Amino acid sequence: MKLKGKKIAITGGAGGIGSRVAELAAARGATPIIIDRVPAQNNKWQTIQGDLSTLEEISAIALQFTREQPDILVNLAGIQYFGMLEAQSPQQIALMVQVNLIAPVLLAQALLPAMRKRGSGQIVNIGSIFGSIPFAHFVTYSSAKAGIKAFSEGLRREVADSGITVTHIAPRAVKTPLNNEKILKLAARTKMAMDTPELVAARMIEAIEKDAKDVYIGFPESLFVRVNALLPRMVDGALAKNDRIAREILTA
Repeated sequence: MKLKGKKIAITGGAGGIGSRVAELAAARGATPIIIDRVPAQNNKWQTIQGDLSTLEEISAIALQFTREQPDILVNLAGIQYFGMLEAQSPQQIALMVQVNLIAPVLLAQALLPAMRKRGSGQIVNIGSIFGSIPFAHFVTYSSAKAGIKAFSEGLRREVADSGITVTHIAPRAVKTPLNNEKILKLAARTKMAMDTPELVAARMIEAIEKDAKDVYIGFPESLFVRVNALLPRMVDGALAKNDRIAREILTA
């Protein structure tokens, strides 16, 4: 979708990647609407302050959408957990699914009636390579991101011929504050590639403008996505060494 003259709503828009997506969109003539728990650093853009961790807050944001009617929704906000599944509390698991999967679904649902009525719109769901190559010790995060991939595919088929497009973008690891000390230690020991927020934001804007369906950022990770879909047991073996390193870090 051409960005000039469009309203683009970005969840997590005050963060490292989101703020850069907003800047790039604005440079192309779009009007960013930032959705975040904290105010955007650039106060010239409209901000909807809200927390995606509760259904009440999501409903309040959805109500704002009915007034603003953005042309594009970028479901970017997310949270991450690195650790053993048995060490993750029920509350943490519920929050992981709420923010990473339920909130994007509900916000997209809120926008669909207006998009259908005008015959145009774009839903952009930011997943993760981890959603297509589920990683040990990121079990609930990978599960939620796999759900985003499935949601994107299903919704794309549902809105076919309506003028609405659905884009799924899956970055690999990114250098953001989501990475705690243990994740950075894992990245160093396994030589995990990590992209900059600037690179990822640029690829997101490119995918939006092209109305791309599925975009996987990073090589060889994008190749592994295809291998994992066909031969997951082969990927088990390829990841085994890194999984052992992760266990060492978590139990040290």
